[in-house]
Amino acid sequence: MSDIVWEEPYCGEGASCFRLGTDDSDNAYIAVLGQESTPLTDTRDALRNLIRDIKAGKADHLL
Repeated sequence: MSDIVWEEPYCGEGASCFRLGTDDSDNAYIAVLGQESTPLTDTRDALRNLIRDIKAGKADHLL
């Protein structure tokens, strides 16, 4: 596995903190803060669409 470059953690009000990351192979990762050794992975496009849906209020229950 390539090295993952993690962004700063995002913490919602009263919710768990999570981090987004990418690697050199153009994979995107998301993990709960402190559990970066077992992230979920998908393409950048899939992760970008998930984030857009969350920001649009379509999936706020995920936070």
